[in-house]
Amino acid sequence: MSQVNEKPSLGTPPAGSIRFNTDSNKMEIYNGEAWWNIDSTSPTEQTGGTRGLFAGGYRGSPNTTVDTIDLINVDTTGDASDFGNLTSAAVLGAGFASRTRGVISLGVVGPNPAIDTIDFVTISNTGNASDFGNLTLGRRSNGGCSNSTRGLFAGGVNPGVQSRIDYITIAQTGDAVTFGDLSLARTETAGCASQTRGIFAGRNPNNNIIDYVTISTLGDALDFGDLTDARPMYNSACSNGVRGLFGGNKHPASVNTIDFITIATTGNALDFGDLTRTNSELAAVSSPTRGVWGGGYYASKTDVIDYVQIMSKGNAIDFGNLQVARGRFAGSCSNGHGGLG
Repeated sequence: MSQVNEKPSLGTPPAGSIRFNTDSNKMEIYNGEAWWNIDSTSPTEQTGGTRGLFAGGYRGSPNTTVDTIDLINVDTTGDASDFGNLTSAAVLGAGFASRTRGVISLGVVGPNPAIDTIDFVTISNTGNASDFGNLTLGRRSNGGCSNSTRGLFAGGVNPGVQSRIDYITIAQTGDAVTFGDLSLARTETAGCASQTRGIFAGRNPNNNIIDYVTISTLGDALDFGDLTDARPMYNSACSNGVRGLFGGNKHPASVNTIDFITIATTGNALDFGDLTRTNSELAAVSSPTRGVWGGGYYASKTDVIDYVQIMSKGNAIDFGNLQVARGRFAGSCSNGHGGLG
């Protein structure tokens, strides 16, 4: 999308509003801050692609760590296919992407309780991950989000619960740098973003707090609002740049709740709908139109993939299945998510 000169209007429209600009003969969407051109008939072309990746995780019982990366086309339905492998079998990391590159922090590898390794892949090309660099501190169970250039890893555990936020420049391999701190130390927080704001929500070890940062500006997170309920364990988030969605959770049993926020406007989350089943330990990806959740734990590990239309409240619909049932992923990412603008 590209920002447009503002036409005179009466009042401020709600985020997600769409209009036809008779001066430019183009459709435009309001992201809560400004009007942006919808530059193509296929919304996903604006942000780079329709690929979503689910990486690593635990499968089976007892838990077996895998290095598998699954691939889906977010804007169609169907089963996941093989993309490649992480540099190591891993769980409890975090992920995000630019238009071209997916990035995963590996979390836990083998007997190591928390490592600092960051992997990356070129999303358009199936194949194995390569080494990107290292976090400022090895940790597991952190959250991730990004815009098109900068990615953030927030919170986590090693050995205690952490508040630190790291950042990387996605296009440049190398070690992460300190960004700031969350409003409080937390683990298993879920992240999503718009082009300007990064959002982190849930767990500390049991809260409903939502934080936000301005991705381009180093500094500590600020209070955004609250989720509809405490998310004490393994919820996951996705966005289209206007709305952020948070799905699944243990409280203390798994739930199917989906919350949503308008990213440009601070305030409490609202009810969006429900996943197809109660679920926790799942991962999420998105495009400008769809939010997709995959895997997780439902009585046992599941391979189910659900999806919703992000701008239309309602319950999730079956999308397909992962290659292997698993949860507690090393990370997930997509090259059409809301942070890409």
